[in-house]
Amino acid sequence: METRVIEIDPQNIDMALLRQAAEVINNRGLVAFPTETVYGLGADALDSKAVSGIFQAKKRPLDDPLIVHISTMKELEDLASDVPDIVYKLADRFWPGPLTMVLKKSDRVPDIVTTGLDTVAIRMPSHPIASRFIDMCACPLAAPSANLFSKPSPTTAMHVLQDLEGNVDMILDGGATYIGVESTVIDVSSGPVKVLRPGGVSVEELTSLVGPVEVLSEGAVMERTPGKYPRHYSPNAKVLVVEYGYDQFEKATQAAETLASRGASVGIMASKEHEDLYQGNVKVLGPANDGRICASRLFSILREFDSEKVNYIIAEGIPEKGLGRAVMNRIRKAAGSEEKAEEDMSDMAI
Repeated sequence: METRVIEIDPQNIDMALLRQAAEVINNRGLVAFPTETVYGLGADALDSKAVSGIFQAKKRPLDDPLIVHISTMKELEDLASDVPDIVYKLADRFWPGPLTMVLKKSDRVPDIVTTGLDTVAIRMPSHPIASRFIDMCACPLAAPSANLFSKPSPTTAMHVLQDLEGNVDMILDGGATYIGVESTVIDVSSGPVKVLRPGGVSVEELTSLVGPVEVLSEGAVMERTPGKYPRHYSPNAKVLVVEYGYDQFEKATQAAETLASRGASVGIMASKEHEDLYQGNVKVLGPANDGRICASRLFSILREFDSEKVNYIIAEGIPEKGLGRAVMNRIRKAAGSEEKAEEDMSDMAI
């Protein structure tokens, strides 16, 4: 399969180009497109055969459910059943935007999309290309991140091409995404709001609207949300996490020196505050207290280190507030889970 890459200006969208992409979708093809979070790999969410192509292209396990992207509230009501009132309150505040809501599904949603669950994850993206593209397709789009399964999510069209060239029909190149981590996933199918995955909408923003929310542990979400696997967003290099704290630089330096003494090639993903303290291959994630900048750079940095073929990435943690919570969720998953991250760092303390 030849993959076509089509450049589209999000500020001046060529609707004829979107129409070409919509024709691919309507013919059961796959199109990667930019959202405000990361690039998504889209197929007609109501067509089981089309959706199966997503799993094949990404090499994604068939038990990992997909998010369905919509452009109107009418589509939400077609895809979900027993929609609680709080959904409309949340949609009024956060849609279009980086919030995914898990609801009881309607009979219209194929089982392959939800991997047999009785719930469906739905979001309405705010990126102008994504919104108009879904509209043009005249169907909701199942669209996980447009990368190989478990690899860092793509924030540029080039990232998509690196992973999926030859396995996707078309890529809409709308430039770099501006949030850089995936949407927040919340369960609103029953009871209080539960955060299954932190993302582009912060826990603090949710709380300000609906009151206290429950942030579920990694183990509690294993069967309920997209991106559920403990190791995810992972580069080829081994990731070691140095948690945020007063002795962070010292611990990271010790780990780097230990690994270098063993002949390993090491990259350090550091906060802006520590940029000038390290020697060697250092890339700046952003100011420690600016989760939005850190989120926008995270996946690109992991991919840059892979292109340089480093063996290890030592990743400084940042405070878990605002978007920092989502950043740390992705960093720990890149390391293979919080428990694995702690175990690996303890091995460096020699």
